[in-house]
Amino acid sequence: MDLKQLAYFVEVVERGSFSKAAVSLNLAQPSLSRQIAALETELGHRLLERTGRGVNITEAGLALLSHAKVMLNAAEEAKFQIKEMRNEPSGKVVVGLPLRVSMGLCVPLIQRFREQWPNALITVVEGLSLSLREALIHGRIDLALLFDPAPTPLLKYETLMREKLMLVAPASVPLPKQVSLHMLKDFPMVLPSSPNPIRNLIDAFLLPKKIDLKIVAEVGAVHSALALVETAMACSILPESALNLRANHPKVSWAPIGPPAMWNQLILAIPAARPMNRLTTETSKLLRALDFRNSCAPSSPSRGSEAPQMHL
Repeated sequence: MDLKQLAYFVEVVERGSFSKAAVSLNLAQPSLSRQIAALETELGHRLLERTGRGVNITEAGLALLSHAKVMLNAAEEAKFQIKEMRNEPSGKVVVGLPLRVSMGLCVPLIQRFREQWPNALITVVEGLSLSLREALIHGRIDLALLFDPAPTPLLKYETLMREKLMLVAPASVPLPKQVSLHMLKDFPMVLPSSPNPIRNLIDAFLLPKKIDLKIVAEVGAVHSALALVETAMACSILPESALNLRANHPKVSWAPIGPPAMWNQLILAIPAARPMNRLTTETSKLLRALDFRNSCAPSSPSRGSEAPQMHL
């Protein structure tokens, strides 16, 4: 099939008439009609039915339309990528970062991006992994780092980092070096509410083991849970990188959970069907090279004498 004929066919369908499509294409209407007739002859099916008010698409035309759009988009993307290979990447890429990742990595990401591609623009969108995943699926961002995203055939996932979940407590609460799973029942908890990925991970791990937590409050995000721990209202189960949401931690202490340990995963997510241009491909390489370990590792726990007391 000729790509030009497919483009003419799509234009007629979208305009709803041969005359409007001919004007849009700057083409004589008889010439446009001949091209569509040649396509119909090649395929052996009538694609369009003329009416007094324009055209109606046939069943065969509908079958061709989706394929035609995919082929035309792929051809345009191939043309764009080949042209890009001759030059330094340009254009704009939109990257989604969870808040606790962005706090440590947004600056080095943008700095390295500007050093390598001064003629391109990077936009960093910060938010919860759930909202970033939806934005990625709907095409509002180009690629994203996500914590434990739900599986979907619409996205390709690549694990970049795994980190343990920790019991985070007010500094006034003595903690052992390691907290067993059954010990978690003894601590009042404030947790992110479902469908937060951290909460989903905790529930999936503990509920089959019949370990019921003493939950006193639920909040919308990890940083809110950490803020409540600092007030000595309750403890929480959070990933190591959550502790980077505070510059210093004089009001909290923490200990690893297990065995077995609960692991949080940081995932690079890329649309499965959307072609990646050169700028998006190069930005994904830059994300893979970032130092997640040092950026997400908490500093040594410290205890402040002014920390409020919590009674277990």
